[in-house]
Amino acid sequence: MKYVKIIVERTKDLYSAYAENVPGVYGAGPSVEEAKSSINDAIRLLKKHNKKEHIPAILKGDFALVYKYDAESFLRHYKGIFTNSALERITGINQKQFSHYASGLKKPRRTQAKKIETALHKLGNELLAIEL
Repeated sequence: MKYVKIIVERTKDLYSAYAENVPGVYGAGPSVEEAKSSINDAIRLLKKHNKKEHIPAILKGDFALVYKYDAESFLRHYKGIFTNSALERITGINQKQFSHYASGLKKPRRTQAKKIETALHKLGNELLAIEL
């Protein structure tokens, strides 16, 4: 499977998104959902209005979108789902650090970001295994 990596970032006014590994694919919106929708539209339009030889190889055939957030954008977007307390519980990182990350006052070091990502993936895998 080919993966198109979409970077999602919070700006002063909106969320912007762009494909890290496909030139010319950009999107934006007041919410993450709308920025993602804008990216899907950009890919659809790129494929529709370009000759086959001008469409990037990664967009030919099956591919999946993978979203990469900066810490501030992620924490703001999922604020109503993940509290700082819950994040501390699953990551071991202090709640105050999460407050700094969410406000943009500080950015996590690469090791901290990886620790958060690993904890979230572990939680996701646990949730996928649940049946009710």
